Amino acid sequence: MQTRILELRTEKKITQSELADALDVTRQTIISLESGKYKASLVLAHKIAQYFGMSIEEIFVFEEGENLCTEY
Repeated sequence: MQTRILELRTEKKITQSELADALDVTRQTIISLESGKYKASLVLAHKIAQYFGMSIEEIFVFEEGENLCTEY
């Protein structure tokens, strides 16, 4: 899954640490989200969307055929 978090964070001129603090997560979580190594939970995705004043779909790019469920 691709995200626009790095792009949006850069536009707002905030650091990874500042974003992490605002979302109550670690800087490592932001690094992992920006690099695509970690998929945000629905709760975290909602927090990120609210922070940037956007919808989840505007921030997270779901690729066709991507399995969004990690448990069944």
